[in-house]
Amino acid sequence: MFFIYTLFTAAVISDLFAILPRFSRRKAMAAYRRTMFAHRGYHSLKHRIPENSMAAFRAALKRGYGIEIDLHLTRDGQLAVFHDDTLERICKRPEVIETLTRKELDACRLSGTSEKIPTFEEVLELVNGQVPLLIELKIPGSPEPICRETLRQLDGYNGPFLIQSFNTMGIRWFKLHAPWILRGQLSSNLTREPLKEAWIFRFIVKHLLSNFLGRPDFISYCLNDLPVVNVWILKHIFHVPVAVWTLRTSDMIKRGKQHFDMQIFERHHENY
Repeated sequence: MFFIYTLFTAAVISDLFAILPRFSRRKAMAAYRRTMFAHRGYHSLKHRIPENSMAAFRAALKRGYGIEIDLHLTRDGQLAVFHDDTLERICKRPEVIETLTRKELDACRLSGTSEKIPTFEEVLELVNGQVPLLIELKIPGSPEPICRETLRQLDGYNGPFLIQSFNTMGIRWFKLHAPWILRGQLSSNLTREPLKEAWIFRFIVKHLLSNFLGRPDFISYCLNDLPVVNVWILKHIFHVPVAVWTLRTSDMIKRGKQHFDMQIFERHHENY
């Protein structure tokens, strides 16, 4: 029995060590509580405003919402604002952004509209500190190139922003090289479906067991995949801010506001 208790205690201590966040930036994170982030901008294809487009970002600015965006690094080292791993769904092309240059991407159009894939520089110039930015880094390979370029472009940006990624090594890069930047660990039920990443790595990120590498300031988790024990521990015991995504109904938005700190949402065809 003593051995069982010892083993249990060791497991609990190991879990807590693994999931612990950074505590030193709590005051800075407090500024983002109750922020609603428009998921990939305030988009509506009914109104020919595609996701992650300049039109969607202007619509979010008009309504005072924070803006969630996604960044990929092109073959020639430019930051493109786009979500998917491939261009198939949005641009009807089979390539991945990482294999194309910025000039090649300029030929693409978003969801049959005249909108192009924005650059990060264009988004920063447009937003210019008016609302908070929630920046997700898409990191299919080494984190250093995209993290370094993101940091370079954010240098001197006069506005509030947060960095987040599913890839813990990207969060760790900012921990080591830009600790003044607020960083978040993205996660969801990553073991539900087969993905290219090894199952064990997906399991670790799903349960936030890689937090010890990046020591995030906040957690960003899929609302439909909650509750998760370690998210509950972080929120209710260690009071870590938690963002939830993607809220697509009034009921989900209500739950997100009642129980969590930040909401990443879509509202289809409302308020246009």
